[in-house]
Amino acid sequence: MGEWDLLGRLLDKVQTHSTVIGKVWLTVLFVFRILVLRAGAEKVWGDEQSDFVCNTQQPGCENVCYDLAFPISHVRFWVLQIIAIATPKLLYLGHVLHVIHIEKKVKERLKKQAELDDRGTLFLSKAYKVPKYTKSTGKISIRGHLLRSYVLHLVAKIVLEVVFIAGQYFLYGFTLQTRYVCTRFPCPHKVDCFLSRPTEKSVIIWFMLVATFVSLFLSVVELLYLCVKAVKECMARRQDYTVTPVTPPFSGRKAFKGGDETIQNCVNLELELQGQIAGGNGVKGGLGKVVKTVPSEDDMGEVHI
Repeated sequence: MGEWDLLGRLLDKVQTHSTVIGKVWLTVLFVFRILVLRAGAEKVWGDEQSDFVCNTQQPGCENVCYDLAFPISHVRFWVLQIIAIATPKLLYLGHVLHVIHIEKKVKERLKKQAELDDRGTLFLSKAYKVPKYTKSTGKISIRGHLLRSYVLHLVAKIVLEVVFIAGQYFLYGFTLQTRYVCTRFPCPHKVDCFLSRPTEKSVIIWFMLVATFVSLFLSVVELLYLCVKAVKECMARRQDYTVTPVTPPFSGRKAFKGGDETIQNCVNLELELQGQIAGGNGVKGGLGKVVKTVPSEDDMGEVHI
């Protein structure tokens, strides 16, 4: 099926922009779900309707009973499930490609304007956002908007997995019985219908169900891993902050106060000496009188001339 090859190539691109757990999830999806569905399940369910036999000759009864027993084929249900849970991953890939395209354009603009003067370079650095998601190796750093997009697609995958597990249970359960009793119109009475290879089909059903639970478990673990990683990075950034107190502590306040008093005493002494020298030389109209005030706690450092 060419459709699976196309989906595989798209998901292979997502693998380079995922976490380690996300890569394991993609491996489980490829090997234990798509490959098993393509190689085994499609062949096993190839005769599901042709070998569905009912003990009646009533026209239309057999088709009606088959529709009641299997509202949707298991194979088509699993195909729909795989496409549904792969859609959030493909949407995340679209977001990643958009981010890479934007940052590539910004790099090209900055490179073209590299020959301008410093003022123009400064203007460009403010006008365009500096690339912050693409690493030097070409890989994507999952943080910021990409981290929120990644977490959102994980939540969507978890919800879809749970919905499809519940849907499979309510549609036809997790095992197939050999006989199915049908009482639907236009059947004249209770009709016994018999399925082909119910044991083999039940084994594949349980295998696909286990693969679904493994994928669900990996998605939950990846979500918890990203949450714990984000909390640790936030705490590390808080510890790196240097807090400078606006008001000095009590001991420092006393030291500053003693230093201010010493400086003020020196200034007062210098002014007093200048006043004495000016008075001894008979200078008129100069410095008249020097009044020294002892600095108090409320009015420290005030000088009147």
